[in-house]
Amino acid sequence: MIAFVSGAVAALTPTLAVIEVGGVGMAVHCTPNTIAGLRTGEQARLATSLVVREDSLTLYGFADDDERQVFELLQTASGVGPRVAQAMLGVHSPDALRTAFAAGDAKALTAVPGIGPKGAQKLLLELKGKLGAPAPVVGAQRAVASGPAPWTEQLSAALIGLGYASREADEAVEAVTPQAEAAIAAGGSAPVPQLLRAALQSLNRAR
Repeated sequence: MIAFVSGAVAALTPTLAVIEVGGVGMAVHCTPNTIAGLRTGEQARLATSLVVREDSLTLYGFADDDERQVFELLQTASGVGPRVAQAMLGVHSPDALRTAFAAGDAKALTAVPGIGPKGAQKLLLELKGKLGAPAPVVGAQRAVASGPAPWTEQLSAALIGLGYASREADEAVEAVTPQAEAAIAAGGSAPVPQLLRAALQSLNRAR
């Protein structure tokens, strides 16, 4: 098992980071949130999980060991492979997932692409209690809600990490805001991976 990779960030895409390790470029699949914390040319350390298939070896990367552990626990549920598990972590943090499973919140799970109402109920039954208890929310954390929406900061950071200027990132965030607000109004959360793809499309059209 490759527990982590550490080295200079050689390249970034919306879903992939290439980390130079001993002169070799390691392609690591990451969520947009993890990508947002990386910068090309800077040093990075990612916790990793190696998924072995008959025809492939795929390395998934995470900001910390907790995220990796949740990624692996999610896959103990029937029908959940690495792509679905990564999509769940792309939409929700580990603690947000723990809260959803503890509360039996199917709506939070259906905010993940590829998970419908029946699938969400099945996951709640199979994984309830397996992810552990969410961390307690303190007063300072509650106060953050009055600031900018977390998805806007995540999306902006991801775009800047991909080499776009702050002005371009702000314009792209503004362009996809109606899509995010519609998802939130429907009772879900802002789907950062889809918003990032839409933002990149808007930037490409503007060029």
